[in-house]
Amino acid sequence: MLLLGVRVVLLTEAVSFTQIHCIYSLSSALLLFQRKAQRRHLSLCSKLCYAIGGAPYQITGSALGFFLQIYLLDVAQLDPFYASVILFVGRAWDAITDPTVGFLVTRSRWTCIGRMMPWILFSTPFAVLTYFLIWYVPPFEQGKVAWYLIFYCLFQSMQTCFHVPYSALTMFISSNQKERDSATAYRMMVEVMGTVLGTAIQGQIVGGTSDCPTEINPNQWSLLCPQKQAYLIASGVICIIYILCATVLFLGVKEKKENGRKTSELITFRQGLWLVISHGPYVKLVIGFLFTSLAFMLLEGNFALFITYSLGHRKDFQNLLLLIMLSGTLTIPWWQWFLSRFGKKTAVYVGILWAVPFMILIVCLKSNLIVSYLVSVAAGVSVAAAFLLPWSMLPDVVDDFKIKNPDIYGHEALFYSFYVFFIKFASGISLGISTLSLKFAGYVTGSCNQPEAVSFTLNVLVSPVPVGLIIVGLLILRTYPIDEETRQNNQKKMQKILESEEDSESETSALGSNV
Repeated sequence: MLLLGVRVVLLTEAVSFTQIHCIYSLSSALLLFQRKAQRRHLSLCSKLCYAIGGAPYQITGSALGFFLQIYLLDVAQLDPFYASVILFVGRAWDAITDPTVGFLVTRSRWTCIGRMMPWILFSTPFAVLTYFLIWYVPPFEQGKVAWYLIFYCLFQSMQTCFHVPYSALTMFISSNQKERDSATAYRMMVEVMGTVLGTAIQGQIVGGTSDCPTEINPNQWSLLCPQKQAYLIASGVICIIYILCATVLFLGVKEKKENGRKTSELITFRQGLWLVISHGPYVKLVIGFLFTSLAFMLLEGNFALFITYSLGHRKDFQNLLLLIMLSGTLTIPWWQWFLSRFGKKTAVYVGILWAVPFMILIVCLKSNLIVSYLVSVAAGVSVAAAFLLPWSMLPDVVDDFKIKNPDIYGHEALFYSFYVFFIKFASGISLGISTLSLKFAGYVTGSCNQPEAVSFTLNVLVSPVPVGLIIVGLLILRTYPIDEETRQNNQKKMQKILESEEDSESETSALGSNV
């Protein structure tokens, strides 16, 4: 409209060059204002579409986390030693692929659909196929271990190619920290709902066939027992949901290119590792959450076995797991309000410590179904905090790094990928050791009853060990330097940096228009 006005004025009367320049300047200022407003604001639709993209990772993660161990032991009927090898190698491989993919993502070029989106788009069909094959019992015995190991590792690789770019996408959907925090809260709520969905689908379908398994002739592989069929049906449903969520993310989220920034020189893998581990706040945050995350992962990995063999609630374990996830989903908005009101560090202490008394209570009291349900509801509140807070605090660390290293750009994915690497590698070790400890305790594959030593081992794995890990993690997080005051100061500094870059970009555009 402004350009049309210029043409009309030029046709009706003589106008000086200064007046034309003023009109162009006003036009550039208006365009700059609109661009700033767009960058600072995310629509509700964009936030929801972005959040839905996080569901596949949690749906498959909860199904694998809660059910893969018991599936390998009681349905595939593998020896606990081989099950521990699969769990450890799969998690360790998954951990290695995270920084590798993060490193490759930082070297990716911008395309017409963005820099992160191609990874998400092309990894989805392969992730779906390999996930489905994890839950298929092959018609042979000799190569069973290799089958599960190969497809578990392949799925973890494809999932990493989806999730690392998706996590880093947080930094590219908006330049405003408040909008990113809001989008992260939506994402965490959907992700916890994803864990509910994964637990519900896998638990309710499989739970209907939770009676003691009857061994069949392995040569009659076409006549799958009810449990095997149930796992296949559940995995098929999850695969369909995975594809739908990835489609919504791709169609509903626009990745924003940082036009005003220069691109740093390409770095080696070793340089990328040193880049992130030399940043003090990042190291303290990662190590602190490493211990607290391990506590919840250890609880997650052994909880189905604990409910089944220690508490004796074989027919109710899927409902208890579902209740934990539902409780966590409903309390995500409350935790988002709490951290915005009292600060993120305070939310960490309150949220994660909340689980400790209930971890102790469930192993100290005599097995009681009502008590187990009440403890599950209370534990879900802490699970919500454990989900939300790490991903809410990682962008603060990235902003702090950018302020202290203004000449280094485009390496955001490294911070997310190395965080996931440390968490997954440590969890692989813990799950491998915990499964192996069941073998030493005398776990009998496919049996409805286990020795007393197995029950005692499961009690230790879901209570004293996680409690100790939580305490160590919180002590480390006390040294984390980015408190609420520092975070707000960093937010102001980042906003000034972004505004100066936008002003510089606007001046360049205006100069080009005048020419």
